[in-house]
Amino acid sequence: MFNQEEFNKFMTENKVVGFFEKPIILVSGRQTHWYANCRDILNTFELINIVSSYIIEFMKDEDLEFDYVYGVPEGVTKLADVINFKLGMDNPKQKLVIGRAKPKEHGAPKDKYFVGNVEEGDKVVVIEDVTTTGGSLLKTILRLKEANVEIVAAIGIVNRMEKRDDGKSVEEAVNVKNVPYYALSNSILLLPLAKETQNPSEEVIKQIKIGFEKYGIKPIEM
Repeated sequence: MFNQEEFNKFMTENKVVGFFEKPIILVSGRQTHWYANCRDILNTFELINIVSSYIIEFMKDEDLEFDYVYGVPEGVTKLADVINFKLGMDNPKQKLVIGRAKPKEHGAPKDKYFVGNVEEGDKVVVIEDVTTTGGSLLKTILRLKEANVEIVAAIGIVNRMEKRDDGKSVEEAVNVKNVPYYALSNSILLLPLAKETQNPSEEVIKQIKIGFEKYGIKPIEM
């Protein structure tokens, strides 16, 4: 079974969440004094094996029924491939389908986004590393629907727990597309743990709290 406390500890020990004394600008255009970056836990066989196992446990706990997973390009494309391979080891008759990191410019929709025998009605789980406003995730969902596959769920490794510019949470925005959204963990859980081990300055903590008051789904306790 998926162990939330154990997973949060793993993320904290590998410094997936950290702090900036000087703010940076996210892809969304927002300024922040903290980051969530899954790159390092996906760059070695040892760590990507651990992450993929956590995701498989999580999907089993949620009773998700699907044929294969697809990683939001390009951040988690290789993670999705590892998950599909591990699932196939337990079920040799499972189809071998790989998500393309970059869509083909021509061809049928299923061939644009997948390599493998993709059929109409296949059940797919979409995986993302860090979800902020959900832009990349929603774009991926719309693209995959062109291939007439059924997206049974979208899963983020970390949800930053921020409202979008339209006031919706990522979960609400994804649900509008008739896709349930899940996250293995989120900033509300991980930031206090990271504070204990990394000791950011009081000013950084103050700015993070201000950021959550402005953009957060709810205030954060640190």
